[in-house]
Amino acid sequence: MLLESLAAIETRYEEINQQIQENLEDYQKVAEFSKERADLETIVKKSAIYRQKIKNLEEAQALLDSDDEEMRGLAQEDIQNLEPEIEKLELELKGMLVPKDPRDKRNVIMEIRAGTGGDEAGLFAADLYRMYTRYSDSRGWKIEILSQNETGIGGFKEIIFMVKGRGAYSRLKFESGVHRVQRIPSTESSGRIHTSTVTVAVLAEAEDVDIDIPESDLRVDVYKSAGAGGQNVQKNATAIRITHIPTGMVVACQDERSQLQNRLRAMSILRARLYEIEEQKRKDERDATRLSQVGSGERSEKIRTYNYPQSRVTDHRINVSSHNLASVMEGDIDMFIDELSLRDETERLSLVEEQGEE
Repeated sequence: MLLESLAAIETRYEEINQQIQENLEDYQKVAEFSKERADLETIVKKSAIYRQKIKNLEEAQALLDSDDEEMRGLAQEDIQNLEPEIEKLELELKGMLVPKDPRDKRNVIMEIRAGTGGDEAGLFAADLYRMYTRYSDSRGWKIEILSQNETGIGGFKEIIFMVKGRGAYSRLKFESGVHRVQRIPSTESSGRIHTSTVTVAVLAEAEDVDIDIPESDLRVDVYKSAGAGGQNVQKNATAIRITHIPTGMVVACQDERSQLQNRLRAMSILRARLYEIEEQKRKDERDATRLSQVGSGERSEKIRTYNYPQSRVTDHRINVSSHNLASVMEGDIDMFIDELSLRDETERLSLVEEQGEE
C-alpha cells in the first residue's frame, strides 16, 4: 500500500515537471506548478532512498543462499543494518503522507471567555491571556487585541485577539476547550479553594476567498463606545455590531476610534467563526464513523486543570501533568502541545492506514 501511494506521488511529480516545461511562458501556471512540486519534492527524494534500501535488502537476502560462507556473513550483516533503516524510513514516509490541516500555517483568532466562578473566572481569563501572550512572544508571534470586555478589577469577561505568525494555528489549535482553575481567591478570607472555568476558542484566520458573506446576510448597527460602568466614552458613534442573519451570530467591536477599523475587526472575527463552522461540518462528514479523541476543539470539553495549591497543571486529554505551574503560566506549555501534536498525527496516520485497508 505504501509503495502504491508513493508511486502515485512520483507519477504526479513527473507530470508537474512536464507541465512546467510546456508552460514556461505562462508565469502564473509555472508558479502554481512549482509550488506543488516543492510540496512533493521531499517525499519523492525520500521515496527514492526507501526504494534503494528495499532493493539492497532483497539483494542481500538472495545472497543468504550463497555457497560462500563469507558472502553469507556479509549479507546477514547488511540485512541487520538495512531492516531498521527501512522501518524508520517507512514511518517517516507514512507521516509525510498523512493529510495536513490546510489551516496549520494560518494566523489565529483566540477567544477567551470567563465561565463559572464570577470575578475569579474573569481574573483567570486575564491570566490565560497573559500565558498565551508569553507563549507567542517566545515563538516570535505578534498579538493584536480585536475586542475586550473588562470586569473592572483586572479581569476579562471576554477578550478576543489575533496571533500573527507562521504555524500559529498548528500549535494553538489544541487549546480549544474548557480550562479549569482551582485556587484560593484573594478575596477569600477563610482560605477556601475556589473552582472556576474559562472557555477558550481557537479559530484559524479566514480570507475572503474562504468564506463568501453577502451583504444581504448582514445587519450592521453603529453605536457609541461604552466604558466601564456603561458610560459613553466617545462623542462619535464608532462601535460596530454585526449580526449574521442566517446564523444569528453577533460580533461587536468598539476598541478602535474608527468605525471602519471596528467593522474590519468585527468582520475578521465573523469570517473566522463561519469558516470554523464549515470546517467542522467537513470534519464531521469525514469522521462520521470515528470519534476523534484529541484536538476535537469541543468547547464543552474540560481539557486542562490548573491547581494552584499543588502547583500542578494537568491536561486531561493526554493525562500529562506539569508540577511547575508558575512556569506554565509564563507560557511554558510546549510539553502539552508537543504531546497533543504527536497524538493527533498518530490518530490521523491510523485513520489513513485503516482507509487504505478497506
